[in-house]
Amino acid sequence: MRAGREAPGSVDAYIAGFPPEVREVLNKVRLTIRKAAPDAEERIAYGMPSFALKGALVYFAAFKKHLGFFPTSTGIEKFKSELAAYETSKGTVRFPLGRPVPYGLIARIVKFRVKENRARAEARTKSKTGSR
Repeated sequence: MRAGREAPGSVDAYIAGFPPEVREVLNKVRLTIRKAAPDAEERIAYGMPSFALKGALVYFAAFKKHLGFFPTSTGIEKFKSELAAYETSKGTVRFPLGRPVPYGLIARIVKFRVKENRARAEARTKSKTGSR
């Protein structure tokens, strides 16, 4: 979210606040995530677009010089070699604006996170049921 601005009420409102070339990238990322996680719920969290499915799935945001993609630390670690060309931190990858965005890689990371969240939710359910 840009400094000094109020948090947007929707993903559409968030995307609308950027120049056309950035909106195009944000819309493609949004569509990529929707296709990879069709059951996920879209929302605004921490002032940026996010998707949730059995818990937080991924977040994304536009910044001055890059697109931030936040697939949690497990998403970064699992795809570490494929993300080597990009700046990363514990739970973040930065895709420079003006360079091609690896939408296929984003889709694979999202699918991984869907499996991870579903497995975690199933394990919680089993542990609750088993403790009765």
